[in-house]
Amino acid sequence: MKNRNASDAQTPADLLNDLRTLVLEAEKMMESAVSEHTGDAMNALRTRYAAAQERFGDLYASAKKNVTAGAKYTDETIRANPYQSIAIAAGVGLLVGVLVGRRSQ
Repeated sequence: MKNRNASDAQTPADLLNDLRTLVLEAEKMMESAVSEHTGDAMNALRTRYAAAQERFGDLYASAKKNVTAGAKYTDETIRANPYQSIAIAAGVGLLVGVLVGRRSQ
């Protein structure tokens, strides 16, 4: 699973759909009577759960990497242009203050 390429990557919505399907199958299995196929079904559910857990871990790692890269880029940009950054922050603060002041009246 760790050697997947970009075309195999799943979106968070795909992962949630897989997890919902897994939960529905587990609920159906709990409602049905115990049979000789229950052990096989449990093993299949465990395998799918482990795969979903690994995909979630990969998705988390990817999101963490993207957020860290964005934070580093933002930090570098602010350090390269400190006065422009202060002016932009002050302008955004003024705009938010005006909008909140109008809303409260």
